[in-house]
Amino acid sequence: MIEISPIGFVTTGRKETVDDYWGDAKATITLDVKQFSPSAIRGLDTFSHIEVIFSFNLVKDEDVLTGESHPRGNPEWPKMGIFAQRKKDRPNKIGVSICKLESIDQLKIHVLGLDAVEGTPILDIKPVMTGFLPNRNDIREPEWAKTLMCAYYKNESERQS
Repeated sequence: MIEISPIGFVTTGRKETVDDYWGDAKATITLDVKQFSPSAIRGLDTFSHIEVIFSFNLVKDEDVLTGESHPRGNPEWPKMGIFAQRKKDRPNKIGVSICKLESIDQLKIHVLGLDAVEGTPILDIKPVMTGFLPNRNDIREPEWAKTLMCAYYKNESERQS
């Protein structure tokens, strides 16, 4: 058995898990003062982006997908296994997001573009380093995935009626 405890929690104005318009979503990750001092994030502010690992804590056990489904329930897209998708209904309910680091104030990390809602437990934080990123020309993805993501990180003001 693996036991993981949150290192902090998200504060944001978003309370609903929506599929798009996370580009201008402001959030604050507040680290647990019982576990950490500001020395734990010393130097993090020298990076422009961080990778945040979090728990999809609002997903009910009965909603977890272990097989295949149409991405976002769209029957025009092919059925794909859970590991060929990034949906929240995952077996271990773990989410990963790369977001822009705006500022740090003691144990509060202010970010932009974190697709997590109010109260989301944070499991880990890592700086984004170009050496860990793949060459963009080497990335292959199906057309449905490009279509699915076209509005994901747009700003809320770009939402069309």
